[in-house]
Amino acid sequence: MKQEINLKRSREKSLLKTIFVFSIIIFSICILQIILISADPSGPTNIESVWNETMTSTTAGMFNISGGYIGAINLSANAQNTHWKAFVGWVNGGFTLDDASGSTIYDWSGAVSSGRVYATRDSSTIEWNLIQCANLATSLSAEDAALFHNFSARPDTINKTFQFPGTHSGFNVAGRPIGPNTCPTLNTFVNDAAQDVYFQEVALYDSTSIIYATILEDNRVGYDGQSYDFQMLVPENGSAGFTGATAYYLYVELE
Repeated sequence: MKQEINLKRSREKSLLKTIFVFSIIIFSICILQIILISADPSGPTNIESVWNETMTSTTAGMFNISGGYIGAINLSANAQNTHWKAFVGWVNGGFTLDDASGSTIYDWSGAVSSGRVYATRDSSTIEWNLIQCANLATSLSAEDAALFHNFSARPDTINKTFQFPGTHSGFNVAGRPIGPNTCPTLNTFVNDAAQDVYFQEVALYDSTSIIYATILEDNRVGYDGQSYDFQMLVPENGSAGFTGATAYYLYVELE
């Protein structure tokens, strides 16, 4: 009888140890998942400028009529919009396991087809834990004012260029979910034509700054018939006589 009791106790202890070990494993997996999910977007390790170009001005058009006549003409013209600029390009890289000094214990290099590129005027640290959709009436209107885009008669203000509600996929930013079709959105062109499926760009806000996010494509045909991983518009200072350039700080988040 005593042996049976001891055997029962031994089995109970063994079961408790097993449960404890499994609990530790499950807890560790959960912690690892939290760390992976909540990893903040990081700055690119390298930015290589491939090209940088603008529209060539067209030559004057000639119109000649004889003296004593009145000529009625319709003129068509396009002016380069210096209130906006665009970034297009490719993302190369992979996943790595580094320490604080940048030393790598292992990496998983290769093509990455999922993630986002972020651009912001804010040179300080983004509060990724506070990220949310920007609001047309408040945060984007404030950005309009800050960049001298707040001219109600113009169609190219920030809160007119980004549409709400817009059509975009759902995604996560540093582990925080952004639901589909919840943010102000624009789609840059494909093959020189408007479209609303690819190259989705949304406006985000961290309670201080506007962050523009474009969802990565996988080497998709872009605005000029060439293939890109991303295309995005960002606003430039629209004040009269401004001839400088507004710096944007880029982040990449890979999945």
